[in-house]
Amino acid sequence: MTGSAEEMRGARAELLAAAERAGEWTPRFPMSVDDPWPASVLILFGRLDSIPARTDDETVSADLDVLLQRRAATLSSHPGQVSFPGGGYEEQDADTVATALREAQEETGLDPQGVEVIAALPEIPLAVSNFLVTPVLGWWREPSRVAAVDHAETVEVFRVPVAQLVDPANRFTSVLRRDGYTYKGPAFDVDGTIVWGFTAGILDALFDATGWAQPWDPAVERPVIV
Repeated sequence: MTGSAEEMRGARAELLAAAERAGEWTPRFPMSVDDPWPASVLILFGRLDSIPARTDDETVSADLDVLLQRRAATLSSHPGQVSFPGGGYEEQDADTVATALREAQEETGLDPQGVEVIAALPEIPLAVSNFLVTPVLGWWREPSRVAAVDHAETVEVFRVPVAQLVDPANRFTSVLRRDGYTYKGPAFDVDGTIVWGFTAGILDALFDATGWAQPWDPAVERPVIV
């Protein structure tokens, strides 16, 4: 694909179609939470402006990207992990969408006016932080500059080409062993930056739902150190 305007509109349509079937594919992590706090994350897709995807694959436009960030290593919840922008509900938030947009603005500096909200997906319990998370799917209609706003929370903000994420060479199964338990899940290697856990699980399911995914070998396993 060439990344034309028509192809980008096609990506938006595929996200809309996936959102309509969200109940079928939204991952359900085998975790229970007690009296969870509501939270939201923003899964924001748009048109990459200057960094080309290094792939010859044609399942998705080379210009399509998703917004991610790396959390500070000093945080008590998910330290050092790559995540979507997001966080816990606050009293001034009108709803889960408002939470996602506010948190994304506070963490990355994006202008929420340029974001078209496609859908709020089904809630996902996240026992590690005792959150009940609503993923909010968005389309970056008018991209704005982004960067880590508060380095005490976010180390860096980056836009990753979707074509690079779905490249089978960048896919593997993450293996986390902790407290006598073993957790395995889909993961992505972005130039040495590992995306795993909750964020990778959602991306993996969403790429399958949109038809952007390529066959990859889940037998390739790599340990995750936290």
